Amino acid sequence: MTNFKSIIEYPRDGVLSKELARTDKTNVTLFSMAKGSEISEHTSTKEGVLLVLEGDGTFNLAGKDIGMKQGMFIHLKKGIVHALKARKNTSFILCLYEADRQLK
Repeated sequence: MTNFKSIIEYPRDGVLSKELARTDKTNVTLFSMAKGSEISEHTSTKEGVLLVLEGDGTFNLAGKDIGMKQGMFIHLKKGIVHALKARKNTSFILCLYEADRQLK
């Protein structure tokens, strides 16, 4: 059992990631983005879900901006272009998984 708030650490700048769990098909990671940091456009080779724990940022999903506020849940389809920007220190859990079929 993990209390996510207790393991969040923010770097002075940039992004800090902590792998929480891994199997052959699944990877769960805690990301902590310092205020003003960005993760440039990229794609994923797996399906994913993201849960924002705290902060304020923007998640750009296939050209559409989504506010990253506490409690926001975002579904990522395999291969979709996305990018992130943190206006304040922002943390989130990302679970990537190999799906037998894509979620709707």
